[in-house]
Amino acid sequence: MLSWKLKMANIVSALKRVRQTERRTEFNRFAKTRLRHQIRAMRRALTAKEHGDIKTIMVATFSLVDKAARKGYIKRGTAARYKSRLHTRVKVALGDTKK
Repeated sequence: MLSWKLKMANIVSALKRVRQTERRTEFNRFAKTRLRHQIRAMRRALTAKEHGDIKTIMVATFSLVDKAARKGYIKRGTAARYKSRLHTRVKVALGDTKK
């Protein structure tokens, strides 16, 4: 993106910071979108009647949630809440516990 040239920064270091911020913002947006898509895929797998590969999807989802919390895309409490609620739904779907 070349929008950094349109900013009002006049100092070289300020221009560099604008470029860095744009790169980081773009990557953070990609990472958060990837996380949301993975959580949606997990929820879709839970609502589907066939639960064949639900464990593998759960492992992948929890891995992404943990990584997002570690990298700072989401907060630790948010990650814990996502994992707790998804794991509860997994247990209900697999018949391990009552609702």
